[in-house]
Amino acid sequence: MPFTNQSILVAGGTGGLGRAVSLAFLEEGAKVTVTYRKSEEFTALQRASGENAARLEGSATATDVTDESAVAQLIEKILSKHGRLDALINTVGGFTGGQKFWEADSKSLEQMLTLNLRTGWILARAAVRPMLKAGRGSIVNIASRAAVEHSPALAAYSASKAAAVAMIDSLAADLKGTGVRANSVLPSIIDTEINRKMMPKADFSKWPKPDEIAKTILFLCSDDAKLINGAAVPVYGNA
Repeated sequence: MPFTNQSILVAGGTGGLGRAVSLAFLEEGAKVTVTYRKSEEFTALQRASGENAARLEGSATATDVTDESAVAQLIEKILSKHGRLDALINTVGGFTGGQKFWEADSKSLEQMLTLNLRTGWILARAAVRPMLKAGRGSIVNIASRAAVEHSPALAAYSASKAAAVAMIDSLAADLKGTGVRANSVLPSIIDTEINRKMMPKADFSKWPKPDEIAKTILFLCSDDAKLINGAAVPVYGNA
């Protein structure tokens, strides 16, 4: 198992995509720490982990990944326990849409920038320092197809995701030659329970599945992807 004994942080690790990513890394032998909003979500992930649950960890309380101090403390706890941080996967994000540009209020833009840009900024800044010290590591930030294909009534969401891709691209340029890599993954609509409820008439078969996207993320964090830095990988399925 290529990730045996590696220390992995999955932000939003109990969500629709984060859960699949967390379980995939556990299956590959990693020690996985997740952030979450609700304790019952973490409990459900523990149950789903089965015999791998001993290698799954969550903070004692829900971690606010928009809070720099809280994230710094979480990273310190991981380093104190495991002595290393091999990969950060940020699956935290939010969505708003359905209003034309001039109909949307400023709060929607602020919310999208907080959830889709600020979280990645805070998490990556905290994680990259111990990675640089170790001379190895991988950062994967989940963006969106909307970052590169700009549909109507999605201005705030698209802008925040496009900014997130630009941020990771710039980080990757800073990281050249360090042994640490940063990449973005751009899903289309993911086949999750909440998305099905929001779009009940859609053709779910065309949406990429969380476990399929997780495989792409694991590849980007593996040594097989050591030449990939600064990529924005589309995972659109048949959408």
